[in-house]
Amino acid sequence: MRARHSVFIALMVIVGLNLRPAMSSVAPLLNRLQEVAGLSAASAGVLTTLPVLFLGLAAPLAPILAQRIGSERALSTALGLLMTGLIIRGLPFPGVLFLGSALAGAAIGLAGTLLPALVKRQLPQSADLLTGLYTMALCLGGALGAGLSVPLTHYLGSWQASLMSWALLALAALVLWVIYMPRTPTTSSLASLPQAGALKLLGQPLTWFVMLFMGIQSSMAYIVFGWLPTLLVYRGYDEASAGWTMAISILCQLASALSAPWLARLGRDQRPALLSVLLCTASGLSMLLIAPLSWQWPGAVLLGLGQGGSFSLALSLLVLRTANAQLSGQLSGLVQGGGYTIAALGPFGVGLLLQHGASVAQIAWLLIALLLVCSGFAMLAGRQRCLDDSSGQLVVHKGRLHKETP
Repeated sequence: MRARHSVFIALMVIVGLNLRPAMSSVAPLLNRLQEVAGLSAASAGVLTTLPVLFLGLAAPLAPILAQRIGSERALSTALGLLMTGLIIRGLPFPGVLFLGSALAGAAIGLAGTLLPALVKRQLPQSADLLTGLYTMALCLGGALGAGLSVPLTHYLGSWQASLMSWALLALAALVLWVIYMPRTPTTSSLASLPQAGALKLLGQPLTWFVMLFMGIQSSMAYIVFGWLPTLLVYRGYDEASAGWTMAISILCQLASALSAPWLARLGRDQRPALLSVLLCTASGLSMLLIAPLSWQWPGAVLLGLGQGGSFSLALSLLVLRTANAQLSGQLSGLVQGGGYTIAALGPFGVGLLLQHGASVAQIAWLLIALLLVCSGFAMLAGRQRCLDDSSGQLVVHKGRLHKETP
């Protein structure tokens, strides 16, 4: 039993490593793409938005796909689609950069929705803590994408080869998942609730609180993935330094991604932890984009700690606010679908602001204002509430619930 759980945890980490490089590897190359490929700021905004938009559009389809072919095979399909998208975006044909980015985003939406519910099913008693480990893998993958993007361009000779090279990591994950994935009958996989169940979830305010928190904090994350190096270059950094600043920030997410769910267990609910990580995010943004350049590294550290913790807690809410794996899968699809669709507006909005002459400081203040709004939803989503349909009706229970009822 322990060996089986250890294998699953290792697979979860390997898959998680693949779910951020598709986006973070583009950001350090945006200036190069604008110069070489002739992308305008608005087109660059579209490029950074497409993966997030298709991530949100694909996420609600994950429970349906799991119902039809089983969660394990659905995840295999997502990894195959991710590998295909990563290859396509580097091909020398018009428009393929955008097409491949959209396919990669859809694949990430499917995989990112399936994994939290699989964790809830395989290891229900530690689902929130393992979500922290999974988030740490996401952050590490994002850091690798940001930090290695420019060096790979120099080593491989072109930005196309650099972007395509991440398909090898997806291939490795796909092969390992197919060989060692959990073997369960299709009928016991994470089938979605009936459509009426999804509508009932949408009728619960708790679903919307979690979704809006997920959407705004994710928007901050994808703005950083898509635009932070460019914004830093506008402030006077060179291309490589800006990429490594983002990489260091993402590396700092590892600590908070793993520790935030543990810290959240110390209080009566998750509100103090949620507000703390949002404050770190706002402080980091202000140091990097408003304060003097000498605040570069403290800003990168605080931004990383805040964003790693906020995303880890957002995913933890998907398992903490549901009583079983089926509900967790359905809530995951709805929250990530709606949340990432909202998040897609962020990178596109920054591109439009830059196109119309907005300064880096003005953009920073707008982001800080959005984080203040996000704090309000954190106060509502962080209360101890749990969606439960065991009685045949969808109800919300109060009280501390970290373990799934057998």
